[in-house]
Amino acid sequence: MTIFADMFEKARNWWRSLHLSMRMKITLSLSAIAVVLFVSIIISFLEYRHMSNYVSEMIAGDIKNIRVTQKLVNAVDTYNLEVLAVIGDENLTSLPDFDRKGFIDYCDSLKAGFETGRQNHLADSVLYAYSAYMLASMELEDVLQSSFIDTRDWYFSRLQPLFGRLRGYLDRLGEAMYIELRHNSQDFDSGFYRSVIPGTVAVAVGILLLFLLLSFILAYYVKPLYRMNTNLKDYLQYRRRYTYTFDGDDQLSDMNASITDLAEENRQLRRRNAELKEKIEK
Repeated sequence: MTIFADMFEKARNWWRSLHLSMRMKITLSLSAIAVVLFVSIIISFLEYRHMSNYVSEMIAGDIKNIRVTQKLVNAVDTYNLEVLAVIGDENLTSLPDFDRKGFIDYCDSLKAGFETGRQNHLADSVLYAYSAYMLASMELEDVLQSSFIDTRDWYFSRLQPLFGRLRGYLDRLGEAMYIELRHNSQDFDSGFYRSVIPGTVAVAVGILLLFLLLSFILAYYVKPLYRMNTNLKDYLQYRRRYTYTFDGDDQLSDMNASITDLAEENRQLRRRNAELKEKIEK
């Protein structure tokens, strides 16, 4: 408490040493509050915009990855259904076609946009499962031409398990994308609150400064005015001497000194008039 008291006393002495006018003191006090609030608003705005842009880019990237994952799922499902439709078709004219390069490009674009090791691991698992599935699907032409291989047995015992494995990895990858999207959305909410904190702190500081300013005005201006008014009434009504003094170096202190001088001159004038009146009566 002693340290704070010393600091307050030093600040008070420094403030008095400036010899500022009443208007300048009040103007500077209000300006300091306005500057604090203005700077805090700018900081809050910049922080919010930074967080908003950062998290928005991450959310946009997650949505893009989810769409790419869905395209991979649709492509694999479509191809697998086409293979199943070919099984047992005696009027087969062409084999199902799969855009392998497009699938690989989509997987590479996913890996480029991932930020966590778990997502990259799932993408690698998708590629491995895809390679095994496509390698088995390349046997389709030989299986259809062979009279010794049961095509349905080949599909359900050989190709379908590999498809299920690939589909499972794609589902896990999509789930990881949704988890990442939810996590980034939560980061956006927390970032919003973090950006609001400077503004909240500034408002609290502004309110504190307002209370300090109010205390300053009450202590150094309102209270002296009330005392001056009370002493002036006592002087006018009860002929008491005007003796009120207070520390200050601004217009209010000058006005109080002027009132003291006027009251003293008026008191001396009344005393001389009374003496003169007594002499005349004698």
